[in-house]
Amino acid sequence: MNVSQKTKLLGLFLAVVAISIATNLTTNYISKKRSNEYALKENQIPASYANFARATSAMETDFTVAAELSVHAVVHVKTKTPMRAQRFGGFDDPFFEFFFGRPQQQQPQEAPMQEGSGSGVIISNDGYIVTNNHVIDNSKEIEVTLNDNRTFKAKLVGTDPNTDIALIKIDAEKLPVILFGNSDSLKVGEWVLAVGNPFNLTSTVTAGIVSAKARNINIINSQMKIESFIQTDAAVNPGNSGGALVNTRGELVGINTAIASQTGSYAGYAFAVPTSIVQKVVSDIRQFGVVQRAVLGVSMGDITDKLAKEKNLKTMEGAYVDEVVENSAAEKAGIKKEDVITKVNGVDIKSAAQLQEQIGRYSPGDKVSVTVLRNNKEITLNAELKNRQGNTSVVSSDVNTDVLGAEFKEVSAKLKNQFQLEYGIEVKSVSKGKFQQAGIKPGFIIVKINNQAIRSVDDIESAFDAAINTSDQFKVLNIAGIYPNGKVSYYTINLAD
Repeated sequence: MNVSQKTKLLGLFLAVVAISIATNLTTNYISKKRSNEYALKENQIPASYANFARATSAMETDFTVAAELSVHAVVHVKTKTPMRAQRFGGFDDPFFEFFFGRPQQQQPQEAPMQEGSGSGVIISNDGYIVTNNHVIDNSKEIEVTLNDNRTFKAKLVGTDPNTDIALIKIDAEKLPVILFGNSDSLKVGEWVLAVGNPFNLTSTVTAGIVSAKARNINIINSQMKIESFIQTDAAVNPGNSGGALVNTRGELVGINTAIASQTGSYAGYAFAVPTSIVQKVVSDIRQFGVVQRAVLGVSMGDITDKLAKEKNLKTMEGAYVDEVVENSAAEKAGIKKEDVITKVNGVDIKSAAQLQEQIGRYSPGDKVSVTVLRNNKEITLNAELKNRQGNTSVVSSDVNTDVLGAEFKEVSAKLKNQFQLEYGIEVKSVSKGKFQQAGIKPGFIIVKINNQAIRSVDDIESAFDAAINTSDQFKVLNIAGIYPNGKVSYYTINLAD
């Protein structure tokens, strides 16, 4: 091999070495760069859109604390109520049949008892329990079973058919209780729990959200009803009535009362009386034996698109005043027909149901500011609320004694069986007053007043209040009933005299 060949071979070798070194350097550089890029991505702060808060609180779905705080204070309420027997056979008085239906020709000695069940909530450690009026209505026996399986006989303290709330009591101490929460602070979409005894399945807890507030579903059969329900989609079934609706802190925010269903079982919507109403009712029953119902004295309705166009209203929210009762708190405050009530004591009023709820929180004699829109201009007026008799006095359970001159009591089971009455209230005694003037005697069983069924003294008071507060010049009570000897009688009492 000559010098020239050796030189070429060395040059080739050096070229190969150079290429190898260059290749290694390039590979290392690229590898290092990629490694750095991957490291940057792994340590990079996650990107997010501005102005969107992280909704970690809304995603909390652990209800164990709320369930533990509430389940021990929810009780199982069992009742026994006389069962209505089937009616058949003839009767020679068509008016009796019209008012009472056809009685049996052969009467049983004792009516069979029908068992019912519901729920209740312990609100004091000495045994006061709140439930629904319809759970214990007309019952002869009330039995309460606690979550620890102890059983007690309960006595009825008082009822308010206008809100479907009742208060019962058992003889016990150191009981677990549920603390009252603020139903006003509930928001649509907030989680709530329904605690009760559906289908006799004791201590059942279901969860849902608040679907709506201030719902009026026309389920309460009373002349002075207050319906402003909390609507939820927590599963509620027969037996849940009277049970607790609690927030995620385990505080009582409502009493489960009704469901919207075509089958009688849960179909997606349930309704609870808010604690803003429950607390007032319970407090009055404990203190006075009867609810001190404040009355503004207006007939009202919601604003519809048709009404807004017809009356040239610039708002779709509020309670539209159809009529103002003469000598009422509303009239004296200066509220007029066709006003739109938008606030009570600064609280926004968006519907007639909300106005009922707000006024229902107060007592006769309380003074409130009422904001109205009149000709689309805002005016604030001051009203002193009255009771159903048109004054500010404390109302007692025998409120009509002075005017009607009568005291009342429940009809005995014997008389109910004898005449197959589904309802009625007996006149216990008669003194100087409207009853005596009309010729009504003790023992008379009042079945209907102004074509309204009379199931309790509260129903008599409601009929009396409706008649006395009507704007009609004829303030009358048309009374239908029967005496223990079987004589059917009808009376008309003019309250305007």
